[in-house]
Amino acid sequence: MEPGPSDAGVRAPAERRQVHFTSGATRCAAWHYPGTNGACVIMAGGFAVPKEPATDLFAKRFNDAGFSVLAFDYRGLGRSGGQPRLVLPVRNQLADWEAAIGFAATLPGVDATRLALWGFSASGGHVIRVAARNPRLAAVIAQTPNVGGPAATRRVTAHQKPLAMLRLTGRGIADAIGGLAGRPPLLVPLAGEPGSVAMLTTPDAGDGPAALDPDDQHPDWRRQAAARSALRLAFYHPGRDTPRVRCPLLVLTCDQDQTAPPGPAVRAARRAPHAELVSLPGRHYAPFMEMHDQAADAELSFLRRHLLAHP
Repeated sequence: MEPGPSDAGVRAPAERRQVHFTSGATRCAAWHYPGTNGACVIMAGGFAVPKEPATDLFAKRFNDAGFSVLAFDYRGLGRSGGQPRLVLPVRNQLADWEAAIGFAATLPGVDATRLALWGFSASGGHVIRVAARNPRLAAVIAQTPNVGGPAATRRVTAHQKPLAMLRLTGRGIADAIGGLAGRPPLLVPLAGEPGSVAMLTTPDAGDGPAALDPDDQHPDWRRQAAARSALRLAFYHPGRDTPRVRCPLLVLTCDQDQTAPPGPAVRAARRAPHAELVSLPGRHYAPFMEMHDQAADAELSFLRRHLLAHP
């Protein structure tokens, strides 16, 4: 993000800079957008999506409003270290969030008591689980979150053919066994048509490239992941953790979302002590496309109320 001209009364965006922090024994890459109001929003992309296509759009909106932003890549993805690539265990990603929170608290001009998390899709589920374990957070935004559980799984798998599902499962098992033997991961596409072997075959899964990389500016985004990662996600249910999220939680859903169905996310949010719900029309990626202004405005309103309000 380059500094640009500003009109009177409008703050010019700061130039972001690349920073690094350590998670486990691995160096994670991040963008730091310096802010002016002392609060910081920590961000990461959806499943197997690097930070640039996943966060640039919202990070700029938050930073233009005065918030510091730390947008990072998980280990094994994007500019972060870690081998093998595109093998994305949930436990590692949760640990990466914790490391990012610790690092954000040390950034210049950041008040460690005013940290917020932002994640969408699979990371929208992650931020719920991380918040349930981390009482020092000031606020959390889960945008079109995948909260897991039987209802969400049934809705998603209804768009896949049984034989293709069996093939994906078989490839995932073979990949997991191969990983134990040190073989390279077996990669599968993030999205595909029903009947193809892909992570998702929902009608809106294929909107990802148009929503996140409409100008093909991110050729390094491979749009694949290790098949073993699909097996792990199938048993992941972060929505169960909402009763233990003590900070304000914003859950933003889209009415026609078939990748992260809104019903399970709404029910999970209603179990949280301090949850707010925003429902928008559109499919899974609508907050990056036709509903972006509405989504960003709702999220900025939430951040201002909970990170900038003084007793």
